[in-house]
Amino acid sequence: MTWEVPSQAGAKPKAEIHIIKDQCKGCGFCIYYCPRKVLGESDEINARGAHPPKVVNESECILCSLCTAICPDFAIFVKEKQCKDGC
Repeated sequence: MTWEVPSQAGAKPKAEIHIIKDQCKGCGFCIYYCPRKVLGESDEINARGAHPPKVVNESECILCSLCTAICPDFAIFVKEKQCKDGC
C-alpha cells in the first residue's frame, strides 16, 4: 500500500472579506489588530462620515476572524471562498 499526499494538503484557505461600509464608524480596530495587515485605511467617506477600511492584501488573510470579533459595529466579516478548481 502506498500513501499519496492530497493535492490541497498544506494549501492556505482563500478568504473573502466583506465590509459593510455604511455600518462602519471608522475606529480602525480591524486595521490595527489584523495579524497579517490585510486591511488598510481608505480615503472613502461613508454615510456616517467615517473612513471605512479597505482590503489591501486579501491573499494574506488567514481566516482568523479577529477583525470580525473586534469590530464594535459588526461591520466586517470573513468567509472562506467556496471555489472549484483551486480558485
